[in-house]
Amino acid sequence: MVRAAPALLGHLAVRLLGLAVLARWAHLQHHGVWTTLATSWDSHWYLGIAEHGYDHELGTRFHHNNLAFFPLYPALVKAVAAVTPGSRASVGLVVAVLCSSAAAWGVFAVGDRLYGRRAGTVLAVLWGALPVAVVQWMGYTESLFTALAAWSLYCVLTGRWVAAGTLAALAGLTRPTGIAVAAAVVAAALAALWRGGPVRGPLTGALLAPLGWFGFVAWVGARLGRWDGYFAVQRLWRNEWDGGADTLRELRTLLVYDRFPALFLVVVSLVLILAGVLFLLCLADRQPLALLVFSGVLLLVVLGSGGVYFPRARFLLPGFPLLLPLALALARARRHVAALMLGAAALSSAWLGAYMLLVWPGAP
Repeated sequence: MVRAAPALLGHLAVRLLGLAVLARWAHLQHHGVWTTLATSWDSHWYLGIAEHGYDHELGTRFHHNNLAFFPLYPALVKAVAAVTPGSRASVGLVVAVLCSSAAAWGVFAVGDRLYGRRAGTVLAVLWGALPVAVVQWMGYTESLFTALAAWSLYCVLTGRWVAAGTLAALAGLTRPTGIAVAAAVVAAALAALWRGGPVRGPLTGALLAPLGWFGFVAWVGARLGRWDGYFAVQRLWRNEWDGGADTLRELRTLLVYDRFPALFLVVVSLVLILAGVLFLLCLADRQPLALLVFSGVLLLVVLGSGGVYFPRARFLLPGFPLLLPLALALARARRHVAALMLGAAALSSAWLGAYMLLVWPGAP
């Protein structure tokens, strides 16, 4: 904990700056900050699951079936709210904030393990200063998922296979992209077995890792009485695998043909492009297999799926290993250069976060 203190304080400072800008902007527009952070958009869906449970039928209405949302976060909110005062919305927001600190700690731990304390600290601060990082302190699943993913990957790097598999299984109960964490643990475990050495630990971890994701998908199928139940739900949310065709169409429309594209959609497009470039740099840097598989599968799922375009920068928020080339470069730079770049990232993240929640009319 002491070793991670600068990283945790840096992450906290960045997010407090974002909260201050959001609060001031919301005050000028006569909006409530708590309502915006705790009950808007996807937060409403998770709170509904915590209160009433899941739907029993598929139905035919688009964007209305709550079986698209994974269960760990609403279950955690419900459990904590049962033993603490306050509303479920307040509990959900507190859980997200605490999980963001746990995630920042895990992000630091991975960076520290690979490149040292300074790189780990920069990595945690960068993760807190991403363009859509405001959702880290919303009633969303990104903070919980990133915490589970980061610590699972750290356990892989340190050879704690059972813990890695268990955390991956929990990540698989948190978000659809939990399959990326499972794939990372399985790939690293198979590589360890290929190299020789103990069998029990890697094998156990590999068997545990996918249980959460596959378990929820199977449960949805059983609940709806059809083997493809989960994927049928996703189709009702207009979310189907198309190999990236829809992503390419949106990028081309926004960056080539649209004369006046919405600012937020331009930011999303640039994030997607930069993520692809950073992944190539990660490959060139020969990052550990688990990190490459996690980032690669995450990109494959997010960029290769059709459906709604604007949340895709948020979907990539847990992909912190993609930031390692930037973190390493800043860690090696002069201190004033690193401070200037991190400060600029924090300010832009604060402004964009407030813009996304108070000006952009859609979900983050």
